[in-house]
Amino acid sequence: MPDTIISRCEAKGLRMTGQRRTIAQVLEESADHPDVEELYARASALDSGISIATVYRTVKLFEEAGILERLEFGDGRARYEDAERDHHDHLIDMQSGEVIEFVDPEIEALQEKIAEKLGYRLKGHRLELYGVPIKPE
Repeated sequence: MPDTIISRCEAKGLRMTGQRRTIAQVLEESADHPDVEELYARASALDSGISIATVYRTVKLFEEAGILERLEFGDGRARYEDAERDHHDHLIDMQSGEVIEFVDPEIEALQEKIAEKLGYRLKGHRLELYGVPIKPE
């Protein structure tokens, strides 16, 4: 599979306008999990002609094409990340809204073991942990 969002869009035959390319570039450069409003702020800083409606339509198109993954962390905001990123899980700080990505081999093995015990071969999963910082005593 091509390795950038733009190249994957092109490989899937999506028409890539200049504004879609800008939105794809912003997504590619995002280390966080932006929502549409944040994507709009970043994209419109690069191209003042981009409207929020264009961002909404573009993320919907990219999501339907399997380019983006939609994430909902219980705060009423849909966030997005590249669907081709390496597997990881999320810890959501319920006070600040920060999303921390992590990979834990023990958790991965345990999930496989549970699926097998129940008679299944695991084909995928999503793990979201919600917490608050532990205050030092």
